[in-house]
Amino acid sequence: MRKNLLRFIPISLLVAVLASCNTEDTATPQLRTSIDYAALTPTTPYSSLFVDNSGATTVDFSNGNNRYKMFQALNTYISSAISGNRQIDAAVLKNMYANTGNAFADSTKLNTSGVQLRSITASSWAATEAEKVRAFIESNFTAVAEASKSVTTVAAKGKAGKLGTYLVDEKGIEPIQIIQKSLIGALQYDYIGNVLLTKGLDADNSTLVTGKNYTQLEQNWDEAYGLLTLNPIYLNGSTDDKRGTTEFALGSYIWEYNKGAYAQIYPAFLKGRAAIVNNDKAELKKQADLIKAAIEKAIAASAIGYLGPKYVAAQTDAARAHAIGEGLGFIYSLRFATVNGADATFSDNILKALIYDAPNGFWDLTPTKLSTASDAIKAKFKL
Repeated sequence: MRKNLLRFIPISLLVAVLASCNTEDTATPQLRTSIDYAALTPTTPYSSLFVDNSGATTVDFSNGNNRYKMFQALNTYISSAISGNRQIDAAVLKNMYANTGNAFADSTKLNTSGVQLRSITASSWAATEAEKVRAFIESNFTAVAEASKSVTTVAAKGKAGKLGTYLVDEKGIEPIQIIQKSLIGALQYDYIGNVLLTKGLDADNSTLVTGKNYTQLEQNWDEAYGLLTLNPIYLNGSTDDKRGTTEFALGSYIWEYNKGAYAQIYPAFLKGRAAIVNNDKAELKKQADLIKAAIEKAIAASAIGYLGPKYVAAQTDAARAHAIGEGLGFIYSLRFATVNGADATFSDNILKALIYDAPNGFWDLTPTKLSTASDAIKAKFKL
């Protein structure tokens, strides 16, 4: 019967019908009402824009925000070695890192959040290599705990203690800064850039996650944003001279060290999320690529800033050691800068030549070592 009906359909119409059928068979069903990109502005609220057919928001930042708060809490604890003039317990830091042993204050509800920092550290890498990064971070937990035993001692070459207001080890290296700045790359950027905004873009966008009103692709994008900032509009009201919102870690350094692109980050997150609604994979990838490139540039520029202007402007050994501590952490983070082709070998070679192969670490630094490290980063990142 169907065969007989097809005999009376013009060939051109038949081709169109069959083509339409093929498109419907392969295209991802669009769950939401399309969003006009032209209607998006730098101050368009994120959460209220993306809703389901009943008007309920499909945005859930909780996974990203909870990890962000864990990083903040861990940072507050290690910094208390200085602010509280006290010894640090490496076991507490490891519990905070892996979210075990109820390490966080009960009021934060982080202990029962179901997420942790350790599992997503270097999670774009193969398991064996990722574990090496996690072990590196944990070795610095031990280092800061050990150095904090000398918090009442004045540091000098070969002697851990306080150098000015900074806690350093016997090589003049500040483990607090190594932890803070290494996690910006190993934790925040790797998970945002190399996992959620790369592999994560292939996630399902046609069905809802069980028990939720968002798709896995929507959640991946929202989790990336939630790990960058706690603010509804990232850097809202910021200018080159003044940061308009309180930001922490990666979110802060993007503004400080990428003046050319920090203002593009929130609009890119907004447009990318709209592209998910519209099933527009080309636009989604374009916005993800913009965000990743901007973040990598900020991390590389931060490393150069602390090896160069910040170090040069420092007037004391304490200030110089602090600048180098920050720089070392950012150089470690460069191994995750895949857009620019950096890797662990690139990062490790700079770190070894700069300080780690020197018997006295910071105390053996020379202008040549600093300029060589800066030049290598500038060349790799075209800065």
